[in-house]
Amino acid sequence: MSDFKLLLASSSVYRQTILQKLRIPFDCASPDIDETPQPNESPDTYVERLARLKARALAGHYPQHWIIGSDQAAVINGEICGKPLNRSNAIAQLQRSSGQKVQFVTGLCLLNAASHECYSLVEPFNVHFRQLSLSDIERYIDLEQPLHCAGSFMVEGLGINLFQRLEGRDENSLIGLPLIGLLELMRQAGLNPLQLAR
Repeated sequence: MSDFKLLLASSSVYRQTILQKLRIPFDCASPDIDETPQPNESPDTYVERLARLKARALAGHYPQHWIIGSDQAAVINGEICGKPLNRSNAIAQLQRSSGQKVQFVTGLCLLNAASHECYSLVEPFNVHFRQLSLSDIERYIDLEQPLHCAGSFMVEGLGINLFQRLEGRDENSLIGLPLIGLLELMRQAGLNPLQLAR
């Protein structure tokens, strides 16, 4: 399939780095969508809807591509926690997470822009936080500035200091791109990821 074209609907360098592991050439573009949760929307429904919206938002610009859309949310006691965006919100989020099990759900979509075939899934991953002191929380936030990250941490950096245990089938999902799930969607779509690798 030398004419196969893949697009990652994200500007995240971390997601790009993860996708590079598959050795399938891809392009990147950032979709512009409204990420506001709908009333009474469950976390799973929310992230899957946004993943699909992100892929569809770029389909008109990339009509020959297979498009990967992904979105993630942190869920504490059944409630979606958005990106903190400022230091005080990040401190509050990590205080709520301290000593708790926090679920991260990642919605993933693979869209054929030409045919509009769409394959999607939701990948759960649990993070067990250790008991965190305020000084550790403040120090972590000042060092890493995780203000645009679901859950107020970056597992690919110093965030690993915050955890007692990780639980799930694919740690890549914590960075917002579960590769095992993506490979499943590709195979469902009749694609062979190993044959597409370069």
